[in-house]
Amino acid sequence: MTVGVFRFSFSSDVPLDEAEMTLQLATFAVEGLFGTARVRLDFGYHVMADRRLILVDGSKEVGATVVQVFAGLLLREFGEDSFRVERVDSQQHQPQEAAA
Repeated sequence: MTVGVFRFSFSSDVPLDEAEMTLQLATFAVEGLFGTARVRLDFGYHVMADRRLILVDGSKEVGATVVQVFAGLLLREFGEDSFRVERVDSQQHQPQEAAA
């Protein structure tokens, strides 16, 4: 089991596009610490709008820092009851291949 993916799930009163913009702000802040190139190489995320989830790769130092900044910004912007975050097995969220 590879644990390094953080699953952020949002309550219905949080606009998911605003949560994603908050993640972009966190990413921008972390670029100031690690540089743009390293963030582009060592960080990624995926939005699952239908499930109100944002999956963040926190398996490397850059991603883990983004997760910390993102969570802090979400708390200030939306409040502590607006989202949940948990570590998940990255294999759970692999795209399924289409049957031939």
